Amino acid sequence: MPSTHSFTVEADAAGTRLDRWLTTQLSDLSRSRLKGLIDDGQVIAGHDKPIDPKFKVSEGETYTLTLPDPEPATPQPEDIPLDVLFEDEHLIVIAKPSGMVVHPAPGAWSGTLVNALLHHCGDSLSGIGGVARPGIVHRLDKDTSGVMVVAKSEVAHTGLVARFQAHDMDRRYLAITRGAPRPLIGRIETRIDRSSSDRKKMEVVRESIRAPSADWHEPEGGDGYVEKGKHAITNYTTLEGFGHLDEKSGLPAAAMVECRLETGRTHQIRVHMAHINTPVIGDPVYGKHKGIKAFGEGEAFIEATTAARQFRRQALHAYILGFEHPVTGEALHFEQPPPDDMADLIAKLRAM
Repeated sequence: MPSTHSFTVEADAAGTRLDRWLTTQLSDLSRSRLKGLIDDGQVIAGHDKPIDPKFKVSEGETYTLTLPDPEPATPQPEDIPLDVLFEDEHLIVIAKPSGMVVHPAPGAWSGTLVNALLHHCGDSLSGIGGVARPGIVHRLDKDTSGVMVVAKSEVAHTGLVARFQAHDMDRRYLAITRGAPRPLIGRIETRIDRSSSDRKKMEVVRESIRAPSADWHEPEGGDGYVEKGKHAITNYTTLEGFGHLDEKSGLPAAAMVECRLETGRTHQIRVHMAHINTPVIGDPVYGKHKGIKAFGEGEAFIEATTAARQFRRQALHAYILGFEHPVTGEALHFEQPPPDDMADLIAKLRAM
């Protein structure tokens, strides 16, 4: 059963951040764990002010914390339908729908691709690292749809990891962007790191920064700078432009862009598209505006701009995956058209 704990702020704690103060009341919970509980709405206050981990507490305020029951540490098999494109004793290729989390994590311990694979594969999982589990070698964000490969055996897992590390995979995505990239064909090469202002986001960072602390010792001959983030490369080609940005320039209001990955960083395409000022339509994290800026009139124009504004996820789809089978050596190639929501958006944008 969930347990609840109530605490009242003493005078000497007034002005302290809520998450920091709670760690003094519950020493067996880490500050990061408490921040997560606050963000999940598990902390209730005796006032109507917004609650977040940075909130400064005042003397006499009472806070009630609810600790949910612990989730099972091991993912459980769940009978969730899968769209299987290929399967043998060593690997399985699936078309992941948008809305499905790949791997269990806090806030999503069930309903994930791993839960579905454990049920679907059953005894055909020969074991990875001594555990009968599917080998996740790459991931798609929860709301990104498309083709994924998963290892079922140790030898396949090892081979697939090596191919990903050597960038020996053909991975192509379709992104519907706000505006069109300039130039229309290009290569984005940056470093990507966790955002300094929001730990849930990634960002493009400078290639080097000053040494982080006085006790950091650089290699002999260094210049006092260290690399920050991870190297990230996205090659893109604009396949089609939609509508008009304004009356004079002739620039598209939106575009369908093929993105070919050389590296696989967290949120890489979404970060890179936003970095060149053409964010993915519907992106709730990296898109600064909803919908598109466009010039036009008529029913088709209104339908298109409304569809872009109301699109409920990032319009991103992993549509091609090609690689050499890590065990048999067979050349495998999979192509999956965009799902219905993206196909409908593309059709409306074409018609505007």
